Amino acid sequence: MDIKLSQCFIAVDDHEQAIPFYRDVLGLEVRNDVGYGEMRWVTLGSPTQPDVSVVLEPPLADPNAPAADREAVAQLLAKGLLRGVIFATEDCDATFERISAAGAEVLQEPIDQPYGVRDCAFRDPAGNMLRFSQPRT
Repeated sequence: MDIKLSQCFIAVDDHEQAIPFYRDVLGLEVRNDVGYGEMRWVTLGSPTQPDVSVVLEPPLADPNAPAADREAVAQLLAKGLLRGVIFATEDCDATFERISAAGAEVLQEPIDQPYGVRDCAFRDPAGNMLRFSQPRT
């Protein structure tokens, strides 16, 4: 069987704040911007990975979800408790400097991890944790 990652989804509560972060700070290109009622999905991706997409979606992207469920997920997002994404980088320290210079909230400065990577972590504008990982040689 041959399978590979196609898309991953990141919950955001304000696309107008999230898009400049992912596009201008991280360098992803906007590939698609789709609205449906009050919801919106923005697809971005790395120019070096044309077959992998990151989709910025509402915290609960189900138009039939009860209001209580929407509120519960929005609260989890606001607390930074939803799962994040790990990006690979060839230079963790340079990536850290570029993202921190753009004003992103630093969660962890670059450190060597015991599981074979050097990584750092930030929060995106919605509160999601994003890690940037470089294999150690």
